[in-house]
Amino acid sequence: MKRMISLLAAALIALSFAGCGDKTPVAAPLEASPSVSVYEPDIPSVYTAEKEAEEKEEPPYDNNWQFGAPEAHGARLAKLEAFHAEVSAAGIFCALTVKDGVIIDEYYEEGYDEDSVFRFASCTKSLTGMIIGIAIEQGFISGVDAKLSEFFPQFLGTDKETITIEHLLGHVSGIYWREWSGGPMFRQLSSSENWLEFVFSQPLEAAPGTFFNYTTGGSHLLAAIIQEATGETANNFAERHLFIPLGMDSVQWRSDPQGITDGGNGVSMTARDAAKLGQLYLDGGSWRDKQIIPRQWVEESTKRQFAGSPCTGEYGYSWWLHELSGYDVYYAMGAGGQYIFVVPDLNLVTVMAARLRDTYLPQRIFRDHLLTAFL
Repeated sequence: MKRMISLLAAALIALSFAGCGDKTPVAAPLEASPSVSVYEPDIPSVYTAEKEAEEKEEPPYDNNWQFGAPEAHGARLAKLEAFHAEVSAAGIFCALTVKDGVIIDEYYEEGYDEDSVFRFASCTKSLTGMIIGIAIEQGFISGVDAKLSEFFPQFLGTDKETITIEHLLGHVSGIYWREWSGGPMFRQLSSSENWLEFVFSQPLEAAPGTFFNYTTGGSHLLAAIIQEATGETANNFAERHLFIPLGMDSVQWRSDPQGITDGGNGVSMTARDAAKLGQLYLDGGSWRDKQIIPRQWVEESTKRQFAGSPCTGEYGYSWWLHELSGYDVYYAMGAGGQYIFVVPDLNLVTVMAARLRDTYLPQRIFRDHLLTAFL
């Protein structure tokens, strides 16, 4: 029997400080339409041990989720019941919806609950993009036009010299990569002894900025760039500047054999913590009235930057963009059915986690049953 957690009971989680898997291809590549960001960074302050201790103090605001009745936030209960039935029949592990800043609906399959940690696969890419935005704002990175060769000088004078952070964010680096439609390169990356060297060794097959080609290896380069730029792993940087301020104490983020955080596929967390990332973007990078990520970065990340894929949507900076049931939606997506959906017109965030052969099934259920609960 499936288990649903009642949202009318007030449940609080005590938050403390702490810190996905196989890639299934989902579409074929298309030509891209690159754009130039006007985002400009601030100059970083000198980082000190005192500042580190200050950042690790508990934030002076409540990080706990609040709860509300679905019908009080415009949801039709019959539609939600149909949504739960579809989610249960599909074998989806969880489906959590935040509306107007409060959790209004929370479903877990038998054996899972609000403390369960799920592997979010390529939703990791959207998280890595968030941290790139923070690193730019703090001046560790000059902007999205910063070149790969600035952080890895071995590419100076080579055909990869002109690859930029923007190209990596948008999967238009031009690096040879076969991951979608059954390509083996994610598995080869994961089993290699040195992930960076594996990516670096791939030839350039297209001019950077001209061809959309989903490349988890490129997202891993972004995590490596964060480490080169800040002097700490992407995981540690995110903990100080993102996870602690949001009270995300469930995050587990794996690293490659050299200790570089897996920028493309390595994060796990609870559904409630994943929902905080969606709510952060829905609120323009602000959490509890504190600006965590610059609003301009959120806007740049969630507007069309590249053509993407007709099956999956257009692409921003590591976020997918699509129209579903008449609503403009942007979302993080992972193989097997991991999603963080954000629907600005509904002031809504939905998280779904699964391990399915059909990556798109949760998206269809979200489109046909959850979104229509608000029509």
